[in-house]
Amino acid sequence: MQNKKMRANLLLLLAAFIWGMAFVAQSSGMETCGPFLFNGVRMLIGGLVLLPVISLMDKKSGKSREECKWPLAGGICCGLVLFAASSLQQLGIVGSGAGKAGFITALYVVLVPVFGLFFRKKTSIVTWLSVVLALFGMYLLCMDSTSFSVSKGDALLLGCAILFTVHIIVIDRFAPQVDCVRMSCLQFFVTGFCALVAAFLTEEIRLSYITASLVPILYTGILSSGVAYTLQILAQKDTDPTSAALICSLESVFALLGGWLLMGESFTARELWGCLITFGAILLSQLPILQNRKV
Repeated sequence: MQNKKMRANLLLLLAAFIWGMAFVAQSSGMETCGPFLFNGVRMLIGGLVLLPVISLMDKKSGKSREECKWPLAGGICCGLVLFAASSLQQLGIVGSGAGKAGFITALYVVLVPVFGLFFRKKTSIVTWLSVVLALFGMYLLCMDSTSFSVSKGDALLLGCAILFTVHIIVIDRFAPQVDCVRMSCLQFFVTGFCALVAAFLTEEIRLSYITASLVPILYTGILSSGVAYTLQILAQKDTDPTSAALICSLESVFALLGGWLLMGESFTARELWGCLITFGAILLSQLPILQNRKV
């Protein structure tokens, strides 16, 4: 049992690394490709990558034709929210960079239980403390100390974190009733279609733009969407949700390191403290022992 859990945690760590580095790929990909075009192509690739995975899983499990139905309602709802969230993230990365984007996006870990209040779910004292710490961390990370203003990129990423919170809640609504891998595959196709429509309406479309950003597109499409998502599903069979959330939240650390090492992004002492406090808030919000104290 311990060996299985160790293997599962290592798979989740690999998934977190892939997701963290995806922020670097997203940032570099937009040097030649518009945000909607980039998202559209990579999301469609992500959906295509999951098709053979679904086929293999069906053969292995021996599912009936009834069990293999595609969850249209869940896939469409999740896809529309994911389109909005990923669009804000892609636009926000332009002004804020990969490292900061990783930390701001990771706020969804803290926001999910807070949003649960709207569904009459009790929230622990520790979660509220995490929210306060996260807000302070975001203040240090995003606020300009001279003008006390938030940059446009940071504001877009904060909106992205809120929408990813909504995305998780929507998934929670549909996931118990459907095939999650099928729903994920369908949401990628819906997101990709919406992003391409937005690209045709607002951006200049050229094949040369896609080929120039091919490596980042393939990385985010195949590895970030297809491979990492599959790793997460396989791993969570053998580990507990709290451990999974903690390990997955490390994507923000990998995003910061990737932006620094691969893109030469620099951070002030104030911003680094903001990153540290925000990450501490994320970890604190997931502590299993203290979560039993309800208010």
